[in-house]
Formats: sequence, C-alpha cells, structure tokens
Amino acid sequence: MAPGLKRFTDVAGDGTPRLDDAAGEELVCVERAASVALGSRAPEPPGTLFITTRRVIWLSEAEKGRGYAVGFLDITLHAVSRDPEAYPSPCLYTQIEAEADSDEEDGDLDSEADSDSQLPKISEMRIILADAAQLDSLFDAFCHCAELNPDPTAEENEDSDLFHGEGMTNGGWIHGDEDEHMVDGIDPEFFIPNPIGQNGGDDLSSSVLEFVVDWEDLHILYDDPPLFYEI
Repeated sequence: MAPGLKRFTDVAGDGTPRLDDAAGEELVCVERAASVALGSRAPEPPGTLFITTRRVIWLSEAEKGRGYAVGFLDITLHAVSRDPEAYPSPCLYTQIEAEADSDEEDGDLDSEADSDSQLPKISEMRIILADAAQLDSLFDAFCHCAELNPDPTAEENEDSDLFHGEGMTNGGWIHGDEDEHMVDGIDPEFFIPNPIGQNGGDDLSSSVLEFVVDWEDLHILYDDPPLFYEI
C-alpha cells in the first residue's frame, strides 16, 4: 500500500473509529474540537482527533463520514509550532511521507474521487486544538506512539556487521573457524591502522626525508638508453 494520508470511513455506530484489534491497535487519547490543515489548505471545520498505537485518525463533526488517517510509520516528523510567522495558530506540525515522485496538489477535497487521488500527495498536516495548552500533551502522545512504531528498515540502514559487528578486531573480520589470533589468515598486528601523518610511529615527513636521503646514494650509470639505475 502506498504511504501517506488516507481517507477514513470505518466508523462504528457510536462515532468512534474501528480499530485493528487483530494487530493490537489500542486507543491512546482523544481530542475534541480539533481541526486539521492539510498541506497549504485552510483548516477543516472542527472534528475529533483519535490517537491510537498505530495511527492518527481525524473524523469530521460537521460532515459525517468524512475523515482522514495516517499511520505513525508514515509520519517522519512532528513538532509543536507556536510561531505566528510560521503559522497563524499554535499547532502540532507533522511531515508525512507522501507518494514518490508526486507533488502536492492544490484545490479542495470536496469530491471523494479528488480526495482519493490527492490525499497521498499531501506531505504536511497541522493539528489545531481548541485548547492550545494541550499541544504539549499531544506531542508526548505522538512521541510515545512513534516509539511503538519503529522504522522496520532501520536495521537495514545500519552499518553492516562486516565493519562494526562483534566479529571485528583491529580492523579485520574474524571467521569463527579460524585461529582466534588470526584475521583472515593474517596476524592482527598488520591490521593496526596508522594515523594520518604517521608511519609506524614515525612522522610521515621524517619517512619522506629518509626516502630522499636514501636516493642520494643512487648511482646512475649513463650508458646508452635505456638508462639503468643501481642503488
């Protein structure tokens, strides 16, 4: 399923969203009289915000059957914004992983068809509460739920154990079936790295100087070409 914001209409008779009990989804908190502003659009009329262990769900109070949902795995950033220059109202600002290779579209979402096609392209959502003092509590709820939904690809993005695993020593990989004192068949002492500018404990410039001095003993035999060099 494509990432991003989705329409939500799976509402029970009491007006609350139906949760995915099979996946262990649970309700964390509810905020009444909450508005959402999607992308660059004006805020929706107040509705009810439901924070679950898996998703953020907003249901309109003015228009039954109108709602949006986004999974915490698709929320890449959330922060409390109180700067009037950034946005006129204090809000919880969120960034959403939108559809790949698509730009957010302007326009209204009155048409269900339009909404279905445009919602996944929305990359920002702001949540405005009637009581701005509750934004910090809402932020904490987001943090808690984000921890419950770690990025499943995070381990793939970590450095390979080939370089940082438990089998590393002195810069080489130790195979379990080899001598514990050997690294790929080579004595580990040969894997000890030298800091830049040093060569085996001697300063690099000294090593270069010694090299130049050694070449002063070079005897060049000026025979017919090609030249032969004898040290």
